[in-house]
Amino acid sequence: MKVLNLIRWKNLLLIVLVQSLIKYALFPVFHVDTALQDWQFIILILATLCLASAGNIINDIYDVDTDHINKPDRVIVGKSISEKTAYNMFITLNVIGVILGFYLSHAVEKGGFFALFVIISVLLYLYASYLKRTCLVGNIIISILVALSIVIVGLFDLIPAITFENQDSQRMVFKLVLEYAGMAFILNFIREIIKDIEDIDGDYASGIATLPVLIGRSRSSKIAFVLSFIPLGILVYYVIMFLYNTPLEAAYFTFLVIGPLLYVSIELFSAKTKKDHNKISNALKLVMLTGVLSLLLYPIILS
Repeated sequence: MKVLNLIRWKNLLLIVLVQSLIKYALFPVFHVDTALQDWQFIILILATLCLASAGNIINDIYDVDTDHINKPDRVIVGKSISEKTAYNMFITLNVIGVILGFYLSHAVEKGGFFALFVIISVLLYLYASYLKRTCLVGNIIISILVALSIVIVGLFDLIPAITFENQDSQRMVFKLVLEYAGMAFILNFIREIIKDIEDIDGDYASGIATLPVLIGRSRSSKIAFVLSFIPLGILVYYVIMFLYNTPLEAAYFTFLVIGPLLYVSIELFSAKTKKDHNKISNALKLVMLTGVLSLLLYPIILS
């Protein structure tokens, strides 16, 4: 169980869920051509999970000192799992993820896509070892990587199957994938700021220059409050402009996505304690989950 906690199994399950729903709920509805067979798609998932797991492990290795302050009861590296074992797991998972990416890139005849797996691997290491110590840069990088876990399905499954005849429909669906990825970026970026607010004590003691360390918990919370209106505004606009004649989808987005996000905005305005921000962080997790599950609506509405 400690190993599963180390690799953040709940976050990994969300990756599996969103990639699977894009492949098996979104793509079939629009009758797009795809390049990956089922077993190749499983390899794509495994490659993504390996790199994400490796990133979580190296992050915990570098965060041992801060975690002893921020969440001493959840420290794994150095307690339940030795640092040497954790490093070996990190290297092994990285190598497996990159090898799988190399195979998959050549299987879809897009050898250049292999560079994406190498870049992701390098960025995850740089994030843990250096970038997360730089104000907002680490937050942006990790949010881009979260968005990439969505985009990568379109890159490997849609792009290689584009022909002159189907290019319009392929690009239309790929644009939809990009929209989900963009929303994932924004939500994760806000959550990264909130997590930094939660971890301000340990980050300050370790000399990590996060936004809350530089400008304080209250001001950072207000910035997150303002940023929360970006996804909120986009979703409200989307419901009003495109879902007015689909009551089921409109109700879903209103009550299960916009509602919790509005709660996040309200709470951010007055949040002061670590407990307050932890509650907001969990609410954002719910928003991300319900956002992912909205992919299940497409087969219902467009059938």
